[in-house]
Amino acid sequence: MTISSNKPKVLAKATPSQQKTDSIPTTGKKRSKAKENKRKAIMQAALDLFSRSGVHGTSVEQVAALAEVSKTNLLYYFNSKEQLYIEVLQQLLDVWLLPLQGFNVEQDPIIAITEYIRVKLELSRDNPAESRLFCMEIIQGAPLLLKELESPLKDLVETKVEVIKNWIVLGKLAPVDPYHLIFTIWATTQHYADFRVQVEAVSGKNLNDPDFFAQTLSNIQNIVLNGVRTR
Repeated sequence: MTISSNKPKVLAKATPSQQKTDSIPTTGKKRSKAKENKRKAIMQAALDLFSRSGVHGTSVEQVAALAEVSKTNLLYYFNSKEQLYIEVLQQLLDVWLLPLQGFNVEQDPIIAITEYIRVKLELSRDNPAESRLFCMEIIQGAPLLLKELESPLKDLVETKVEVIKNWIVLGKLAPVDPYHLIFTIWATTQHYADFRVQVEAVSGKNLNDPDFFAQTLSNIQNIVLNGVRTR
């Protein structure tokens, strides 16, 4: 008869070198996440200050203080205030242009335009500082963003203009100028962010009020769509 041993099995301990090796991926991920979070904090602080005081009215020291980092640390992530400013603008431009990229000939244009207006108005509600900053840059002649406007933005708009032209040729839209249709949607939806103070002064409300948002969305959609529906 064999008697089994009740002694617990002893697991081999990892050597110091193994422990060090095993901790590298976790440590690396933590450092990468920390850097990413710090970078985001700097960009958010920059956005808040740039949208209120502009790039010339904002100092690196102010951004660093708001982001709760040292000036040296900020300049580790961004070489200069101008680079930080451009990256903030590029990031918000990417967010704003993403909905327009979805336009394609296979879509029902009325549904596509309806949805585009909704998304653009939501962006104005949720990102008013970004909208104001972009507006400020454009009013000044876009000295630091002109290349982005002349290439990626222009190329995207040209592509979507062709989509709208095809919708018109197919008889799905009334014959309107595609550029002015896009400009109208931009101007109308972004007005509620760029001129928020004026909107509040006149109506006593802003897009953060759910009822006012729904009313605004419905009216903009009706105004635009009634101008492009086929007759």
